[in-house]
Amino acid sequence: MDTVVLASVVPALALTPRVLARRPGPAPTAGRSMSPLTALGVVTALIYVNQVLFTVYVLRVHDGDPSFVARYLPSGWFDLATHHPVLRSLARHFPAPELLAPSVLRVQAFLELPFVLTAFAAVVRWLDADLYRAIARSALLPLASVSCTLVFCVVEWDLRNPYTADDIAIRALSALVTPAFIAWTAARDRARARPVTALRLLVFIASLGALGVLVLVVYDTALLYNLGRLPERAEPGLTALAALAVLRWADARLPGRPRPGPAVDFVGHAVRGWPAFFLVPALAVRYGVTFGTPVAAAGAALLTMAAAALHAVRTVLRDPPGSRPGRPWWPAVQLGTAALVGAGAAYVVARQAVGSYYEAALLPAGVAFLVTAITVCAVTDMVAGRVPWVPQRPLGPAGAQAEGTRRHGSE
Repeated sequence: MDTVVLASVVPALALTPRVLARRPGPAPTAGRSMSPLTALGVVTALIYVNQVLFTVYVLRVHDGDPSFVARYLPSGWFDLATHHPVLRSLARHFPAPELLAPSVLRVQAFLELPFVLTAFAAVVRWLDADLYRAIARSALLPLASVSCTLVFCVVEWDLRNPYTADDIAIRALSALVTPAFIAWTAARDRARARPVTALRLLVFIASLGALGVLVLVVYDTALLYNLGRLPERAEPGLTALAALAVLRWADARLPGRPRPGPAVDFVGHAVRGWPAFFLVPALAVRYGVTFGTPVAAAGAALLTMAAAALHAVRTVLRDPPGSRPGRPWWPAVQLGTAALVGAGAAYVVARQAVGSYYEAALLPAGVAFLVTAITVCAVTDMVAGRVPWVPQRPLGPAGAQAEGTRRHGSE
């Protein structure tokens, strides 16, 4: 797994700057396409349908005992809803239940990759529709498909069982189909990029948190075959779904604002760049914590963050917002303060978080950090009157004369 982490992060760091620097082409003006969020909903529905069919198969063919497959996998899997009256009734009347044998691991082997990549595509499209299309037509998307498939196959081999050979072949097929489908839909996507403001960033981060909760619910109840846990996970899942719907509705109605101040501008570029840098090694980093060396996985994640921050610095210095001379040290004070306050908020939230997976603490802590840091940046931008990142260059004789004439006229 450590090898996959390294093999994923290196091309991501090398190729992503070119993708971010690519000028966006015009959005299509005709044609119909499926948004990645809709595609994610379809994939999620198929995952749950497979869980229902798997439960029927276990009830009818194995008398409700999943041990025929559970003995090959770690604890925490196969908490089935075999006692649910609706599922038991469906099982009694289901014809030819033996035909449901592919519901044991094989169907899920195909669906896991589109679940991961459509979720990532939805997040990028929320942030920047132009970046979503740029990634979809770049080498990053097929590389992400290969990286995720290698991770899945390494995990499959580590937990090898009688279904492993079939699962690896199915995952290879999914690795070909999924990026082709996303690229096809992205090429027809008509969403247009919108300005990144502090308010849009806050709505985006909150949306990301809500989607993260939903992903964790699907992972715990469906991807681990724990349909029996769905009733106790229903409340946080439905709350997150409702919050996500409200947030996306609100985002679509946010008014366009003038360009943000320098600190928010920097954070906007960093937040925009990080998903692009993190796309390829994302799943390798996630599984590297449990199936590899945690330090190596954390180091790869930090490298992508550093690369995104460096990209943001270069972008902002190349085109600084504002036009008045200012203090060059002030942005460092803003960002340092935002980072410290954000880290404090993340620490408090992480200490209160509970859950079976480390993501259950990492997700709310990350959201708390970003929301707090963005808020601090927005407030300090307003207090400072949008002080530019760099002082203006000294004016030449002609420029000084023109500036003096302008000031005299304004007086």
